[in-house]
Amino acid sequence: MLKKFCKYYKPHMPLFLFDMFCALLVALCNLVYPYLTQDIINDYAPNKDLNALIISGIVLLGIYILKAILNYIIQNYGHWLGVYIQADMRTELFKKLQQLPFNYFDDNKTGTIMSRIINDLQEITELAHHGPEDIFLSLITLIGACVLMCLRVNPYLTLIVFTAVPFIVLFAVIRRKHMTKAWKQMRIETGEINASVESSISGIRVSKAYTAMDHEIEKFEKANVRYQDARKKAYHQMGVFGSGMGFFNDFLYLVALVAGSLFLYYDIIDGGGFTACILYITMIINPIRTLVSIFEQIQNGMTGFSRFQEILNLDNELEPANPIILESFNNEIKYNNVSFKYNVKDEDNEKLILKNLSLTIKKGQTIALVGPTGGGKTTICHLLPRFYEILDGSITIDGVDIRDFSLSSLRTKIGIVAQDVFLFGGTIKENIAYGNLDATDEEIIEAARLANIHDFVMTLEDGYDTYVGERGVKLSGGQKQRVSIARAFLKNPPILILDEATSALDNVTEMQIQQALERLSSGRTTIVVAHRLSTIKNANKIVVITSEGIIEEGTHEELIERKGVYESLYQYQFKNL
Repeated sequence: MLKKFCKYYKPHMPLFLFDMFCALLVALCNLVYPYLTQDIINDYAPNKDLNALIISGIVLLGIYILKAILNYIIQNYGHWLGVYIQADMRTELFKKLQQLPFNYFDDNKTGTIMSRIINDLQEITELAHHGPEDIFLSLITLIGACVLMCLRVNPYLTLIVFTAVPFIVLFAVIRRKHMTKAWKQMRIETGEINASVESSISGIRVSKAYTAMDHEIEKFEKANVRYQDARKKAYHQMGVFGSGMGFFNDFLYLVALVAGSLFLYYDIIDGGGFTACILYITMIINPIRTLVSIFEQIQNGMTGFSRFQEILNLDNELEPANPIILESFNNEIKYNNVSFKYNVKDEDNEKLILKNLSLTIKKGQTIALVGPTGGGKTTICHLLPRFYEILDGSITIDGVDIRDFSLSSLRTKIGIVAQDVFLFGGTIKENIAYGNLDATDEEIIEAARLANIHDFVMTLEDGYDTYVGERGVKLSGGQKQRVSIARAFLKNPPILILDEATSALDNVTEMQIQQALERLSSGRTTIVVAHRLSTIKNANKIVVITSEGIIEEGTHEELIERKGVYESLYQYQFKNL
């Protein structure tokens, strides 16, 4: 993990080395004070050497001014280093999220993912800056104090004092394991409480509509209690560590005081040496205290980095080793004995959503998928752009397995208009332009005209620059749907998927959108998932799908004459009009 962490310093190595050099100078400056103090007590003061005393004071003043400048550099540019590394990690993580399969987002809450992007990386930033710098500065100070104390005071006294240091290190190593476990659990619960808040805020209209605020508060309180317990356990471990380290620090002072006093009593060292010894011990204690204070930061940062690495180590969407570019669609789409289930690790084949399904869709045809909920109609649509990987069989376009195409070229040829429209938190123009990010304003307006949304947009004060709100909350369902259709017009794909695109709309709005969809479908190969059978009467082929698979195929008239499942569904809807 340390090796992986260190690679993020490589692009910023000049700044990192400059920061470390300044830290080295600060550590060396710290060593000067006890060095000069010993000379002042033993030589300059007893011998009335005023010039040496003045020079020593001027030297110390200059050193302190230099330290102030160096500390500013460390605080300023050192934090820049952390910000740069955090930005690199956030970019890498966001790119990775874009490459993960749909299964990951099915299994992980948005709030949990957001916690990893924001909270975890913020902790990593602090560690990236303070970690190497403080550890380096502390080690230089410790080693320098040990060497000078050995050379300037007494090597045996140094050895006696430093016998306590291995015990401090051993204690820190033993407690680290417990702290790591506690802090990781705290991170997990942080993600859970973030997910709870994100879910409640996103669904605030539903909870208010159903007066379920108390239920949401109760759910939040449960997550909050788990977070509280995890935090308490983490701080318990930190308390044990901190108090233990505090005791060892005090014990180190005690050893230095008793041993130094005995050496002074037996004239092994002089008064200046004893004073220098105490100052060196203070210098030893300060780095140890720094390491203690940074240990929480190290735990936070490394726990966050561990969770960061967990995502980076996940498998991306499967790209073929030698991808074929899908230049055009010329002939047909074929589902060949396709079997699929969402949880591929589950060995229970009874949970198959699709089993040995075969279906042929000719270029230019409109194929309608109908049947009871749960039959796999939407799943069939999701498999074509490879949002999910099939378990068995194959899906081909013009005889080539879609798993051999590059994902980008495959998805470029497929447009999707779904019932649950997602609009980004931007303007109407930006959301339509998502169909073709290089489109001109004229092309965006033409797409809006074709989708029957242009006249409405022109009634708005800001026109196409109107902000739609989060998930398009400022637009009606029909307006959002037409923006989605305009987006598909702008993409201009040869293959179109309409997944219950009008099922949640009133009759007037449905009629307007149906006209837009008919224009959109013209000249394209279209797969329609529909519950309102009146909207797909003109389809070239209607496929009836149940949990048993495909049970009927044919035109509307053929299926009505067959008096099977489709005819029953149609008569039921007709009677209830």
